[in-house]
Amino acid sequence: MTRIPEGDRNMIEKAIYLPMVITVLNRDLKVIEISPFKLKRPYSELVEHILKVVQDELAEVRRYLRKENIKVSEIKRDESFTMYCFLYKGYEEHHNYFNPRLRNKTEDLLCYYFFEKKPSRD
Repeated sequence: MTRIPEGDRNMIEKAIYLPMVITVLNRDLKVIEISPFKLKRPYSELVEHILKVVQDELAEVRRYLRKENIKVSEIKRDESFTMYCFLYKGYEEHHNYFNPRLRNKTEDLLCYYFFEKKPSRD
């Protein structure tokens, strides 16, 4: 049983997932640059915009965690699970995340940023 309230747990999970989203977006930018697209700029600008939004949100999450003195660190990873250590108000908790769940949640977040947080047309 966790001692971490849901709101703080959501912030902790954002600290896990958002760096993964950033990694995927950075890789996608590289793929776009070497791709045979006729017009690369619209794709790269969309990905760069979303990357900026995600980086800003991650900075917000990190500020919150620092203010609340919450620490998140990856302890170990194997082919099936990744274990994280959460230091929360003097308590230490270890949580295992199923790697396909991490991938699926990262994909869900990418869809959210692409379809819900689209840049507005000026």
